[in-house]
Amino acid sequence: METKDGLQNQEQGANGLEDGKWALSRRMFAGAAALAGAGLFGSAAVAQTREELLKGRTGNSAGDPGPENKTLLGENPNSNHPPFTDHGDPGTIWYSFDLTPKRIQGGGWTHQVTQRELPTSTDLAGVNMRLTAGSFRELHWHLADEWAIMLTGKARVSLMQLDGKMAINDVEAGDLWYFPAGLPHSIQGLEGDGCEFLLVFNQGLFSEADTFLLSEFLAHTPPEIVQKNMGWSRQAFDKLPATQLYIFEAPLPGPLDDDKRFLGERLATETKYTFKMASMPPTQKTAGGEVRIVDSANFPIAKDIASAMVTIKPGGLREMHWHPNVSEWQYWIKGKGRMTVASNGANARTMDFNANDVGFVPRMAGHSIENTGTEDIVFLEMFKAPRYEDISLNQWISLMPDKMAEAHLKLPASTIRKAPQSNYDVLPK
Repeated sequence: METKDGLQNQEQGANGLEDGKWALSRRMFAGAAALAGAGLFGSAAVAQTREELLKGRTGNSAGDPGPENKTLLGENPNSNHPPFTDHGDPGTIWYSFDLTPKRIQGGGWTHQVTQRELPTSTDLAGVNMRLTAGSFRELHWHLADEWAIMLTGKARVSLMQLDGKMAINDVEAGDLWYFPAGLPHSIQGLEGDGCEFLLVFNQGLFSEADTFLLSEFLAHTPPEIVQKNMGWSRQAFDKLPATQLYIFEAPLPGPLDDDKRFLGERLATETKYTFKMASMPPTQKTAGGEVRIVDSANFPIAKDIASAMVTIKPGGLREMHWHPNVSEWQYWIKGKGRMTVASNGANARTMDFNANDVGFVPRMAGHSIENTGTEDIVFLEMFKAPRYEDISLNQWISLMPDKMAEAHLKLPASTIRKAPQSNYDVLPK
């Protein structure tokens, strides 16, 4: 598996993230079939009893003597042969950036997973972007708040506040930024190999192709208005970009301190728009892994997107839980695992995930994530909410009096109390 130069070792802080991106053609076949399976076979499964489901897993019932896509079968074992507990159709819970078209131009590329690709995700959308050294994502603004994490490399980000002051800072792998809607900002790749980052927006139908751009604002304003507003002559107007720049190559900037000195009293210092997530102490650490939570409690500007970075060791489990406030949007950074989502109406689905995949969990649906690989899983949990909230199934059961628990679970209290008696976000193997 190829690796990136970014967040590779979670316990050593923001040193890099493993890429683990599978070949596009392989994932396209796997993804298309997995998505088709999510819709085509769900209705038939509704009528199956547990006995029928178990019987289908004996003998040669599940055999396929016809043509098979071996790559698909290898990458999606829990879709091809789902656990007998899967039932009905909770909706699409998987997609991958490796299935989406890339917009590639001088200076980098971008692609996105929005509600168009993942119809169940109406709250959040994601954009994966790469900038070479010196290259810019053009100065722009948009209708949605922007949450971002650096995956590899370094970048310089800037934002102008409503009070006319400019915030500017350098970020590296594992760092976050949060830019509120409507505030103009820029991103520039720095020395070395530039950077790659994930952007998350609090609109499911957000499109990276539909942002407000500096170049287009000027190009589509009459030159006499530009002259009256800026004092620039018609000759100067004719030298402005006639079409959008979007992503473009440029010289590397000077030292950050030089930019800050240029701003002087206009430098924004009170509000912090960046945050070092990967190097912060874990919010919870167990023998099975660790969780880092960043929301408006410790990153106040992040008023509408909360997040958690989860690391699960091989064989470990993100415990059975749910989120009472909003749905969950995931980005898988590293490793291989499977997620089971159990929603209301006896609808449940298990899917396999790899690096660069996107997961989705409907609001309040119970779910768990198991590391099925040989290396740590690292993934992001994203929520359109100011605060992170979850409810642990183990913790709830531990609070039930014995007779209440026995009546519901049909097990003796001696067995019930063998379960963990508190919330442990990640359980060991």
